[in-house]
Amino acid sequence: MPRTQDCARIGIVGYGAMGRRVHAALRERRPRGTMLAILSRHARPDLQHTLAPDVLCTSFDEFLAWEPTLVVECATHDAVADYAPVLLAKGIDIVVASIGALSHEALRRKLAEASTRGGGALIPVAGGVGGLDALSAAQIGGLASVKYVGIKQPLAWSGTPAEERFELGSIVRPTTIFLGNAADAARLFPRNANVTAAIALSGIGFERTTVRLIADPLATQNVHEIEAEGAFGSMSIKIRNHPLSDNPRTSLLAALSIEATVRKCVEGVAL
Repeated sequence: MPRTQDCARIGIVGYGAMGRRVHAALRERRPRGTMLAILSRHARPDLQHTLAPDVLCTSFDEFLAWEPTLVVECATHDAVADYAPVLLAKGIDIVVASIGALSHEALRRKLAEASTRGGGALIPVAGGVGGLDALSAAQIGGLASVKYVGIKQPLAWSGTPAEERFELGSIVRPTTIFLGNAADAARLFPRNANVTAAIALSGIGFERTTVRLIADPLATQNVHEIEAEGAFGSMSIKIRNHPLSDNPRTSLLAALSIEATVRKCVEGVAL
C-alpha cells in the first residue's frame, strides 16, 4: 500500500454491468470505514449525484489523486494493460477481473516487473469457476491435461468472433463455436472466456489448456466444466451459474467472487 490510512480507499475501474454490481454490493455491505470511488471515462456528469457520497473520477490522473489503497478492475483487457503497471509500481494492490489480459506473456512480464519495483500485488479472481486451488495443487505433482468447456445461450456470444461464423439467433442445437487453447480463447473472447485464463494460470498454462465454447439454445445457465488428469489422479468439476441480470455473458458468481476477494483483502479474512 502506498501510505498508512485509517480506512480502506477502494477504487473501482469501470462502471458497466460488472462494475455496477460490485459497487452496489460494496456500497450495501461495505467493510467498516471504507471509502469508494469509480473511474469511468464515459460516465454522464450527472452520475455523480447518484453515486454520492462516493466519488466519480473521469480521468486516471483524477483517480490516482484520490489515492486509492486498493483498486478493483471491472473493465476490459485494455484497462489492465493501461492501468495495472502504473498502480503496481506505485505500491497499490489491484484485483483483476479481466484476467484474460494475462494471456499475453509480454504483459505478464511487465506486471511482474512493476510489482517487484513498487510492491503492489496483482490479485486475479477466479470468476465463475471453482476448484482452482485443487488444480494448482495438482500442477505441482504434474498435470497431463486440462480441458475446459463453457456453455452459454447463443446470444450470450454476441459481439464475439462467433457472430462472423454463425447466425446466433438461429442456432437450434448445441453448437461448438470455438475449439482451441486458452491463449486464443482469452484473446478472441475477452468478455466471455476470462475463466479460461484463471484455469490456465492455475494449471498447465495457456498453450496446453484445451478450450471448447458452446452455444446452446436450451441452456438456462452459464455452465463451466473442468476436467484434469495428472499424477494426482483425475478431477471433474461442473458449475451451473445464473447469469448476471443485465449481462448474460457474465456469471453472477463472477461478480460475487470479486466482492469476496475485495472483502478478504480489506478485512483479512475469507467471508
